[in-house]
Amino acid sequence: MGFFNKLFSREKKESLDQGLQKTKESFLSKIGRAIAGKSTVDAEVLDNLEEALVAADVGVDTTVRIISRIEDRVSKDKYLNTSELNRILQEEVAAILVDAPDSGFRDFDVPEGKKPYVIMVVGVNGVGKTTTIGKLAYNFKKAGKSVLLGAADTFRAAAVDQLTIWSERVDVPIVKQQMGSDPAAVAFDTVQSGAARNVDVIIIDTAGRLHNKLHLMDELSKIKRVMNKVIPDAPHEVLLVLDGSTGQNALEQARQFTAATEVTSLAITKLDGTAKGGVVLAIANQFKIPVKYIGIGEKMEDLQVFDKEAFVDTLFNLND
Repeated sequence: MGFFNKLFSREKKESLDQGLQKTKESFLSKIGRAIAGKSTVDAEVLDNLEEALVAADVGVDTTVRIISRIEDRVSKDKYLNTSELNRILQEEVAAILVDAPDSGFRDFDVPEGKKPYVIMVVGVNGVGKTTTIGKLAYNFKKAGKSVLLGAADTFRAAAVDQLTIWSERVDVPIVKQQMGSDPAAVAFDTVQSGAARNVDVIIIDTAGRLHNKLHLMDELSKIKRVMNKVIPDAPHEVLLVLDGSTGQNALEQARQFTAATEVTSLAITKLDGTAKGGVVLAIANQFKIPVKYIGIGEKMEDLQVFDKEAFVDTLFNLND
C-alpha cells in the first residue's frame, strides 16, 4: 500500500509531521511499550494498542472497530509479527476514513458547472471558523480563483471585524452589514453580488451559537432558502469547522450541527497543539462525512488539504 499520495509534497508532509507531533509522540510512546520485546501480535499487544488509540482520542467506538478488524486478521495468521502490525494498523485506520465524492478540492478547484461555488461555513465560536475561512480564501486565491466573503455572523461584532481583517490580509472583497443585521439578508446580498461579479468562490460565515438548536436550525435553513433564490443549488457545500484540541467535545459539536443542518464536509483545526489528533478518526467514522481540511499551525499555509494516507502514515507509522 503506497502510504501517501505522490502529489503530497515532501514539504507538506514535513509540516504535517511537525503539526501532529504531540499526538504521534503520545501514541508511539504507549504503543512502543506495548510491543517492546514482542515478536508476535498477542492479546496483550492488542490490549495495549486499544489503550493507546483511546488515549489519542480515537474514541471507544472507533477503537473497538479498528481492534476488531485487526483481531480478525491476526486470527487468520497466528504468527503475525509486530512489524506487520504497523502495515495492518495503517490499512484499517485508513479504511474508516471517508473520501470526498469530488477530489478537485485537493487543488482548490471549483466543480464543473458550479460557479459561483458557494460554501457555507458553520461551527461554534472559538473553534477557528473565521480563521479557517481566511485561510481557505487565501488558498483559493493562490490557485487562481476569485473569492468573495460574506460576514453573516452578525451577532458578534468581533466576528465581522475579524473576517474583515482576513479579507484585507488576503486581498479579497467582503460583503457585510452592521451588527445585529439579519444573517440571511447578508447571505442573500453576498450571493447576489458574487453572481453579478461572476466570482469563482463565495464563502459565507455563519453564527456559532448552540444554546438553542431549534433556533440554529431555523436560521441556517433560512440562509439556505435565500441563497436558493439567486443560485438554485446553493450552498454547494456546508463546511463544519471543529476544534481538534477539544477531543470528544468536538464529537458532540459535530452531533449538534449534523442534526441542525446537512453538513457535507469537515475542517478540523488546532491539531498542532494537542495530543488528541485521533479525534479526526472518531468524527469521520461516526458521521461518515469527509474531512477536507486540517489546521496544523498559525500560518496561512498551515490549513492543509486532508490526505488520509499521509495523515495515517504520520500518526501510526510504528517504524519511525
